[in-house]
Amino acid sequence: MTLRFLTGSVRWLGALAAAGLTGWGALALAVVGPGGDIGRHVLAGVYGLAGLVAIVALLARRWRPLALAAFGVALIAVFAWWSSLRPSNERDWQPEVAKLAYATIQGDLVTVHDIRNFDYRTETDFTPAYYDRTFDLRKLDSGDLVAVYWMGPAIAHLFLSFGFGGDHLAISIEARKERGEGYSSVKGFFRQYELVYVVADERDVIRLRTNYRKDPPEQVYLYPVRVPRENIRRLFLEYVRKMNRLREHPEFYNTLTTNCTTAILMNTRVNPQPIPLSWKVLLSGYAPAYAYDMGRLDRSLPFEELERRSLVNPAAQAADQAADFSRRIRAGLPGAGPGRP
Repeated sequence: MTLRFLTGSVRWLGALAAAGLTGWGALALAVVGPGGDIGRHVLAGVYGLAGLVAIVALLARRWRPLALAAFGVALIAVFAWWSSLRPSNERDWQPEVAKLAYATIQGDLVTVHDIRNFDYRTETDFTPAYYDRTFDLRKLDSGDLVAVYWMGPAIAHLFLSFGFGGDHLAISIEARKERGEGYSSVKGFFRQYELVYVVADERDVIRLRTNYRKDPPEQVYLYPVRVPRENIRRLFLEYVRKMNRLREHPEFYNTLTTNCTTAILMNTRVNPQPIPLSWKVLLSGYAPAYAYDMGRLDRSLPFEELERRSLVNPAAQAADQAADFSRRIRAGLPGAGPGRP
């Protein structure tokens, strides 16, 4: 009886594993597989059928050797194709992500090269422009969490901005898209986008979202982070290390595991007592409330009031191209100012 139970359990576990591999492989082939639209779906259908037969054979004990052998060959072929997908920095990139910023460090001075600062006329009509700037780590006294909403409360794009005594440098972790390529959350699961750290002037990366993106419009919230200054410094240097590494060793973006929010969380692990992973991180729109609950944002107000007062769209639209754009969008923000010493 015990042997029969164990044998049956192994068969069921094998069937579950085969079902998972079948679903993953069929979906990957259907969404991003080789051979054009028709070829992708034919390959997905053939692979899915091989997996289904293998599952039935495991449970019914009919044609088991032949079915498992056929599925094994199909699985090896899918993994060979999957392994052939390699990240690269050598593609025809969209202008917004064509350059990879990098930094050089000399003592407390960090020189950031190719900071994006486009001159926008519309979201898609702009003149590319970049500059270099040297930042003094001894002046790094604040950090801000920026949350951008366009499709309801559950989903947001998050990025950080670092303050150096009044100068601000924004770093947005994004999917690096090729020219003419749109973003798809589904494709983002299957090695279709590289990872990029967009290093930008706030007049670029915030004003683009508040002043020029209209379809759909985006709502931008800026939350000053309340953490020790040394934590901000360690986090900034970790960002520098990661963006320098990506110039030499490109990586894939992943909708679930390596996105704008999870990457921030992973980077914060350079500090003691980092925020633990939560469903509020995976549903990125709730991440600011989670940071508030964890004591990383100003708690002098209820979160609902803090959120209401942290919307910067009106101030950004009024400031537009002003040289003191960063100062003007922070005027009156709750908790604005240097991080806790």
